[in-house]
Amino acid sequence: MRAEHWRAYLDCVGELLATPQVQAMKDIRHHPGVSCFEHSLFVSYVAFRLAGRWGADSRAAARAGLLHDLYLYDPRSLPSYKQCFAHPVAAARNAAALCGGLSAQEENGILAHMWPLAPRAPRSRVAAAVCLADKVCATAEVLGIWRRLELYRTACAPAAPSVEIW
Repeated sequence: MRAEHWRAYLDCVGELLATPQVQAMKDIRHHPGVSCFEHSLFVSYVAFRLAGRWGADSRAAARAGLLHDLYLYDPRSLPSYKQCFAHPVAAARNAAALCGGLSAQEENGILAHMWPLAPRAPRSRVAAAVCLADKVCATAEVLGIWRRLELYRTACAPAAPSVEIW
């Protein structure tokens, strides 16, 4: 991970990272051994990079990626099939309240990130970047790759070993 990419990324989401709502995601378990905050940060950075490569709005992708799981409740309180459909709506509502509104691309990125499991499909390259990043990052987390990435070391655990993300 290049320092200039990380700085450009932080320019997009820095103020959001400092909010109590985003910080609260650290206390929500998401995937095995991964907090909702860690997952969202990972998705956000990957979506930011994908959107940039695809000529899309990388700022919107970074913000939507960071906020895509801002549901702020215990996901175990719902059966998993209901959580799949309910959490994007809760996250979009919470993100809009936090940000004072969302762009159409940010809102679609949040609402469509569970596609094709959920019925809402991505309608922009930004939303497609968030949706793809969510799948790639979840796979890396489940396989245990996430904690070996330089992004994890930079953002979540400075002492962890790393490998280049790209």
